[in-house]
Amino acid sequence: MPVTAAVRALRAAGVEFEPHVYAYVERGGTKHSAEALGVDEHAVVKTLVMEARGREGRPQPLLMLMHGDREVSTKELARQIGTREVAPATPAAVEKHTGYVPGGVSPFGTRARLPVYVEETILGLDRFLINGGRRGFLVRIAPADLERVLAPVPVRVAIEGRRG
Repeated sequence: MPVTAAVRALRAAGVEFEPHVYAYVERGGTKHSAEALGVDEHAVVKTLVMEARGREGRPQPLLMLMHGDREVSTKELARQIGTREVAPATPAAVEKHTGYVPGGVSPFGTRARLPVYVEETILGLDRFLINGGRRGFLVRIAPADLERVLAPVPVRVAIEGRRG
């Protein structure tokens, strides 16, 4: 099992987790990881790094946790968090804000403490898989641990389907 900043953060917080390693495929996303691990893509949670822009225009980074088989309505997210717009961060900004490379971003052990938003229905799952801080590495955790460690703000911003 890789020992990443996320694994260290989970251990420090006393979170019980189950590691899952799979062969990473560039641009394979949660569809590939779910197939590789034989799980429902809905229970694979992706960590998206976004930037909110208010009236002042300076981007403020945030993390959005979403079901693997859903997309984020950035307009609805902006409305719910009270900002002018929300957009995905660039790969360079992802690394700068989190310390992780795109495709290997975990909400645990980030370089800076970022606001975390979670699709509300994720909290209703029994357990789910989320990135463990490296490409090809997921950890299975309980929603209660996510809530205890990160105190995410629940939102309802999921839309069906996927791009491309």
